[in-house]
Amino acid sequence: MTELLKRFALLSTVFCLLVACSFEEKDIRIVEDFNFDWSFKLGNHPEATKLEFQGSDWRKLSLPHDWSIEGEFSEEHPTKPEGGALPAGIGWYRKTFTIPEAWVNKLVSIEFDGVYRNSEVWINGHYLGKRPNGYISFAYDLTDYLNFGEQTNVIAVKVDNSLQPNSRWYTGSGIYRNVRLVASEELHVAHWGTYITTPKITEKKALVNYEVTIQNDSRLIKKFKLETKVYDANDREVGKATTLEKLYPNKSLVKASDIEVLNPKLWSLEDPYMYRIVTRIYEDSELVDNYSTPLGIRYFNFDAEKGFSLNGVPTKILGVCLHHDNGALGAVANKYAIERKLSILKDMGVNAIRTAHNPPSFELLELCDQMGFIVQDEAFDVWKKKKVKFDYSIDWDKWHKKDLEDLIKRDRNHPSVMMWSIGNEIREQFDKTGITITKELVDIVKSLDATRPVTCALTENEPDKNFIYQSGVLDLLGFNYKHEAYEDFPVRFKGEKILASESMSALATRGHYSMPSDSIQRWPPAHNMPFDGNDDFTVSAFDQVSAYWGSTHEETWKTIKKLDFIAGLFVWTGFDYLGEPIPYPYPARSSYFGIVDLAGFPKDVYYMYQSEWTNKPVLHLFPHWNWEEGQEVDIWAYYNNADEVELFLNGESLGAKSKQDDDLHLCWQVNFQPGTLKAVSRKNGEVVLEKEIHTAGEASKIELVPNKEQVKRDHYDLVYVTVNILDSEGHFVPKADSLIHFEVEGGGKIVGVDNGYQANLSSFKAKEIKAFNGKCLIIIQSNGKPENIVLKATSANGLQAGEIQINVD
Repeated sequence: MTELLKRFALLSTVFCLLVACSFEEKDIRIVEDFNFDWSFKLGNHPEATKLEFQGSDWRKLSLPHDWSIEGEFSEEHPTKPEGGALPAGIGWYRKTFTIPEAWVNKLVSIEFDGVYRNSEVWINGHYLGKRPNGYISFAYDLTDYLNFGEQTNVIAVKVDNSLQPNSRWYTGSGIYRNVRLVASEELHVAHWGTYITTPKITEKKALVNYEVTIQNDSRLIKKFKLETKVYDANDREVGKATTLEKLYPNKSLVKASDIEVLNPKLWSLEDPYMYRIVTRIYEDSELVDNYSTPLGIRYFNFDAEKGFSLNGVPTKILGVCLHHDNGALGAVANKYAIERKLSILKDMGVNAIRTAHNPPSFELLELCDQMGFIVQDEAFDVWKKKKVKFDYSIDWDKWHKKDLEDLIKRDRNHPSVMMWSIGNEIREQFDKTGITITKELVDIVKSLDATRPVTCALTENEPDKNFIYQSGVLDLLGFNYKHEAYEDFPVRFKGEKILASESMSALATRGHYSMPSDSIQRWPPAHNMPFDGNDDFTVSAFDQVSAYWGSTHEETWKTIKKLDFIAGLFVWTGFDYLGEPIPYPYPARSSYFGIVDLAGFPKDVYYMYQSEWTNKPVLHLFPHWNWEEGQEVDIWAYYNNADEVELFLNGESLGAKSKQDDDLHLCWQVNFQPGTLKAVSRKNGEVVLEKEIHTAGEASKIELVPNKEQVKRDHYDLVYVTVNILDSEGHFVPKADSLIHFEVEGGGKIVGVDNGYQANLSSFKAKEIKAFNGKCLIIIQSNGKPENIVLKATSANGLQAGEIQINVD
């Protein structure tokens, strides 16, 4: 018994020490969520910078916040339909807060992940600075102006998005990304102060080069121990470096260490394994800072003949371009919204994201690290030569160097980032200024990260006409569209590494179909000719319509899949996005380019990519089966992992077909009869998959399908609930347009509704929406209450109501 008591006492002591250490580390560098308890008001309110200002009529809200998405659509808004036809203007944010006395000797800073745009910040009446770029992350030191203890502090942020138009797509307005408060000791790791490379990787070991910048913001000489440890995904220490250092007052020190990791597990698309590196600073054995940096060990290569390889494995980059908006949430950078978007794309077979055409959110890169995506991190859509009246060109001279440097320093430790793009369709490619600016930008990138190639998305593919190419400093040539010319690129651009940086620009509306399906249509068919479209502002979901500069999805993919020297492609675009409603005028207010619509519902071509880009069995049959009696209907099927597909109508075979040559789909012409259309795919005579489409009756009931069964009680988590309109037998009604009203009780609140229709002018923030082609969507966000969420969906036209309960953790 005595021995057992001794062991228990020893274990208790060890446990207490471990707990003490964990609390000690937790309290050293303090990072606080600073998103809650803000006040907001539209308009210009310069008096809000003063401490005594009383904003009793200001709205209370939490960040991230986009005020534009809350507005009404109008063709008269200066953003124009190209910018989403939503309001912009000026808005002010204000927050009153206290700082504990325990922080009195700490350095305190505030970090903004993104404010659109022209943000200016004050703390307790002191002006901190301005940042015009709406996509860049930045921080301010608050230390010298803070009050501690019970005395309050006031931070004020002016956001000026009034100069319009300033973008070719929807931007949003406000503090639309996350904000943090950070407290550290005077001796600390600098902001974005680490840089990781993996110069040598073998099966047995990886050499990790770790560079850290230490700042001494005190008035004393500091002697300290710098300890760096590498931890695997199970928090086991797998590498370490320790040095003794000395740093003079108000100076910084850059220290590089080489650390070996034995038997490294490589980061890959299939298994994105993550390590982390923790830097600890000790003064006289006392921990004064701890700073964590993610680490993914991988290597990759672009080759002029063989394309791209990751960890030595030939890999085609199968990417999509993404704008930053999140549909009905607007520009709000919610991690759960981005995760849903990436999950939908991952299931399609996408392995790469191009952050078109500006710096992405921190959350997107973190998720790409965790989920296994290659990222092309893009800096600019314009340089000095403007595309719209008030775009970034007006800030170029003063800010481009700082903005580019901050982008590289912020993002260079993400293993998912494998290339830097310095621009998209830049107009300087057509004159000699392109040579000078390209060299400057590449020099900036290389000074901060020489491990990744630098590219630029070019439109001119004649070498003697493209001055960005003639700079001779790009590591990787990105070309937008004109896939017909790709085959000649090895001759035209001899020895160059090549990527299709933007492709397709195909147009579609989910659930709408125009016959005959094999008639390819361009917008516009000739210069300044109107698009011969539909009165309801829809575009056929058969892969048959594209912008004149691009192609249908099948046309370009057929070219790229057979050219090994093309490292891969980025389809324009993964999702529909707000703004740029080509080919239609207002009331169209969002794009038609997406493989997935704005609500997150896949269009039919999604399954073409899934059949080509994944190994999972695919059989997708479309369109719907509700037509006029006797009408000839084109039936398409996307499939893989099978030799043939046989089609049946009401049990009678309409014949089996197989893909010929480079076909990507099968097609039957069928005279409509009500009933059941069935497809069966077979391989070696064995059934692989079966799919059925039924003629639906009248709309009868509402089906609610949540994308998750449980929501975190964290004020951020989202559940996306798909609403399907069904007939009395449970068949989907493909043309249903019932108005659906929503009520939410318990631990959630409605933050968005959508139906994916590009010309829908109802508010994204309403509590009701009409179904479009049988579907709509409601987005519910955690409100922090410890109660399960109850969602009720009703319709005034007699549909059976839908009701579900979602658990709150």
